[in-house]
Amino acid sequence: METKLADFIRDTSAGREADAILRKCVHCGFCTATCPTYQLLGDELDGPRGRIYQIKRVLEGEPATPIVREHLDRCLTCRSCETTCPSGVQYSRLLDIGRAEVAKQVPRSAMQRAVRGMLRYTLSRPKVFRTLLEIGRVARGVLPSRVAAKIPAVQEAGTWPSAQTHQRRMLALAGCVQPALTPLTNIATARVLDALGISLFEAPAAGCCGALSFHLDAEEAARDAARHNIDAWLPHLDEGVEAIVVTASGCSVQVKDYGHLLKDDPAYAAKAERVASLCRDVSEVIVAEEAALTQRLKSVPREAVAFHSPCTLQHGQKIRGVIESLLQAAGYSLTRVRDAHLCCGSAGTYSILQSALSMQLRENKLAALTEGKPACIATANVGCQTHLASGMRQGDTPVRHWIELIAAAL
Repeated sequence: METKLADFIRDTSAGREADAILRKCVHCGFCTATCPTYQLLGDELDGPRGRIYQIKRVLEGEPATPIVREHLDRCLTCRSCETTCPSGVQYSRLLDIGRAEVAKQVPRSAMQRAVRGMLRYTLSRPKVFRTLLEIGRVARGVLPSRVAAKIPAVQEAGTWPSAQTHQRRMLALAGCVQPALTPLTNIATARVLDALGISLFEAPAAGCCGALSFHLDAEEAARDAARHNIDAWLPHLDEGVEAIVVTASGCSVQVKDYGHLLKDDPAYAAKAERVASLCRDVSEVIVAEEAALTQRLKSVPREAVAFHSPCTLQHGQKIRGVIESLLQAAGYSLTRVRDAHLCCGSAGTYSILQSALSMQLRENKLAALTEGKPACIATANVGCQTHLASGMRQGDTPVRHWIELIAAAL
């Protein structure tokens, strides 16, 4: 694609990156076939190719409009189009650049800014979120049904393994909402790694990975979150910690991107690259120890499971088939899931900010996941887990993190 970027961006780091990405696009349209919003809306401007054209025009000097912002806002950033693209177009990078420029030219209303600010404040602070969650559970009976459905029951998590004396040590990202919503996830991970001779611990000083802020028009706040975590983790890495283990695939993508996020920060660029290079999705850690895990597993047939692969796992991190093979090694039978490449509609705060589209995608995903009548739905991201569970009635198929199923098989 030929480009003529405007003076305001041409010679900047973002401009050079956008220009290289745009020139890779050959207008083929393969991306539209796997775009969730294009499939729902049938509008070229709500597909990757149409959004690329809109971003290109803005970067070439055409003023942005609220309509352009709306089309960009509707994108889930699921990156399914990147998996499909034969030319290797890094659409998500271009979208980040385009959204940042559009946000400068078309400021949001006071109400929109307030909503985004509230989401950033409540969701990225574990203590604040836990308090609000507890209040919501008490008041569930008087809340609107759509809100009440998003409040999960208390999860009995158990305790972290007591014998943390292994020579091999790894750090775990505690996360923001996960400790309150699904505390069993990291505990189950610690139990599995403990059985494999690896001690897992959390760094109390670490906080939100920054993904929430990054996707809510607060890119500098996201960089500050990355710097904060880097400072919290580096002393442990210097002491010989092998890896930073992340159990939420949405956070894994963000931490693995720290090098790019801070590439223009001379004080943190090298540190960020180091942290990003040592970040591992929990599936990558477990599969590397698969031989030892297989020896530990109780080899008996188990229930049928439908695995939902989050977009941040299969498209963002390009991890495909790994968790499925681990579940099968643990004795679970996997049901076939139609359109497994499509997003469930969670996408961070998308389920709140674009609720109508999100609900449509959730219902489509739940229909596909339950077609094989599984006893359980497993996934790899807390956002997807709670989003899918909110569409279930009491007594329906439970939705769990896959690592819990592995821990149960030991």
